[in-house]
Amino acid sequence: MKIFSDTPLTEKRVAILATDGFEQAELEEPLKALQEAGATVSIVSPKKGKIQGMRHAEKGDEFDVDIPLRNAHQQDFDALVLPGGLMNPDELRSTPEAVDWVREFGRSGKPIGAICHGPWLLIEAGLVSNRRMTSWPAIQTDVKNAGGIWVDEEVVVDNGIVTSRKPDDIPAFNAKVIEEIREGIHPR
Repeated sequence: MKIFSDTPLTEKRVAILATDGFEQAELEEPLKALQEAGATVSIVSPKKGKIQGMRHAEKGDEFDVDIPLRNAHQQDFDALVLPGGLMNPDELRSTPEAVDWVREFGRSGKPIGAICHGPWLLIEAGLVSNRRMTSWPAIQTDVKNAGGIWVDEEVVVDNGIVTSRKPDDIPAFNAKVIEEIREGIHPR
């Protein structure tokens, strides 16, 4: 199924920031939806080569890293997607280069989509205060402690930042991420 096929994202470049331990559906399904909408999508990672996906607690597929994080430049992309899983965002929020990169996107006003535990990176980058958002329920206290307004909804948009709770929310998440990319930069 093509999303927004009448308004393709043919001129848009999207980065998916991930490392080992990402929830596979939360990378793979947004990747496909964005590509179907016409965007050029690159997997960016602090790791070179391949990164390991997870299907909950079981290993999933490996995905090729398109651009090592040290060679990626925020200004070359129109949007950022942060898949969840437990290990992936925990590792990335402990990687200063990844946190700085996410912070740059937040300061630029470019759309960011974060699902499941992905908002941990938004917290670490200082992008949560006074924002309405959702996440995997287990990290709602982290969101609240960072000054965010946590709600239990399928998808939440606050000034260009799109958040969702879990893999079941991916269709709504994908639609909103595409919508926000079409809208462009959101000055804060």
